[in-house]
Amino acid sequence: MTRTTASNSTNTSGAPKIKPLIVIVGETASGKSALAMKLAQEFEGELICADSRTVYKGMDIGTAKPSPAEQAKVRHHLLDIVEPNQDFTVADFKRLALKTIGHIRRRGKLPIMIGGTGLYVDAVVFDYSFRAKYNDKIRRELARKSLVELQALVATAGFTTLSNGSNHRQLVRVLESGQLPEDNRSAMIDNVVIIGLSLPRAELRRRLKARVELMFKQGLRREVERLVKTYGWEHEALTGIGYREFEGYYLRETSMAEVKRNIFQHSLNYAKRQRTWFKRNPAIVWFKDADLVGAYIRDKLDKIV
Repeated sequence: MTRTTASNSTNTSGAPKIKPLIVIVGETASGKSALAMKLAQEFEGELICADSRTVYKGMDIGTAKPSPAEQAKVRHHLLDIVEPNQDFTVADFKRLALKTIGHIRRRGKLPIMIGGTGLYVDAVVFDYSFRAKYNDKIRRELARKSLVELQALVATAGFTTLSNGSNHRQLVRVLESGQLPEDNRSAMIDNVVIIGLSLPRAELRRRLKARVELMFKQGLRREVERLVKTYGWEHEALTGIGYREFEGYYLRETSMAEVKRNIFQHSLNYAKRQRTWFKRNPAIVWFKDADLVGAYIRDKLDKIV
């Protein structure tokens, strides 16, 4: 296998090549992580995890976080950033991801972003802009107002072009930030290659069932107990698939067998939502066979001039 070296490549003018951002998207359990590991080893890359759950420390089994052995083989970024009781937003992810991409490129490596969370991926590749962070006190005051009161305040403030004036939450956000919502989905950034992995539905179901079984064997129940004992159920992190299903068990409303079935079904439903999200982007090049991706990436890198 030919190994593509990133560090000393130059274009025809003698200036260093700027490595593209490689993005790998697809449904949960579609093989994104395994493909990313393979590409990183072949093309001297480093991985950026675009996942809204793996950012949390201590949430390893339920998020299918890369193992210590995998992280030792290939450098991973944006894992274990915050505690499960801390806030982390898509704006935070975009800021850190762009900074990381820059660092990877300056080291002459290839940035490879693995995307399970569609919003995180789009925030980077479509260069989303975000409003200022909200003031908690102002938000509470506005949240207590009726829809009619909020509409009057918006009109008084001069926001006459608001498209969805009947959405209470959006009206609050406009008033607290002083900005209209923006249409973020526009042209993609330059120098990005997006690969999608697509599996037959039967194969996806088989993989998801196997993943759930493996999680329980690895100690998912103990992980959930430790997290709940430390943080409780009320934090956003514990609402994710693989965690929230256990709450019914501890409230004596469901059996452990039902917990397992619910995790599988919720994962399957999530995969469908992921598929719908990513299908909106016509720039994604879809592959059913992950073994064909390496040649495609090599061709893209060879064409950088």
